[in-house]
Amino acid sequence: MKWHIGRSHDERQTPPAPDGPEPGAVRMTAFVHGMVQGVGFRWYTRTRAMELGLVGNATNLADGRVEIVVEGSQSACEDLLAWLRGGRTPGSVDQVVVQFAGARGSFRGFGVG
Repeated sequence: MKWHIGRSHDERQTPPAPDGPEPGAVRMTAFVHGMVQGVGFRWYTRTRAMELGLVGNATNLADGRVEIVVEGSQSACEDLLAWLRGGRTPGSVDQVVVQFAGARGSFRGFGVG
């Protein structure tokens, strides 16, 4: 992944999407149940995921859950999962249902929807 060098933080451009997933990368899909909408949950998740070097998105679902899909190293995904389950998130997490698969390399950055 290449970044444009010599620009200020505000002028930095988003790196182009990779040609495919990073070697060894995984995809984690997590459905978070509880009081997780309207409390800043997706934005905090975005921040934590980016700190861990993950790419993906967090989306509110009509049934009140939040769907989180991230790609990156297995250990970074597991760290995010531990944070989601750890009780230090905004709102109140009752349950996290998670699935791991091979990364697809389809994300660039981290989106909130």
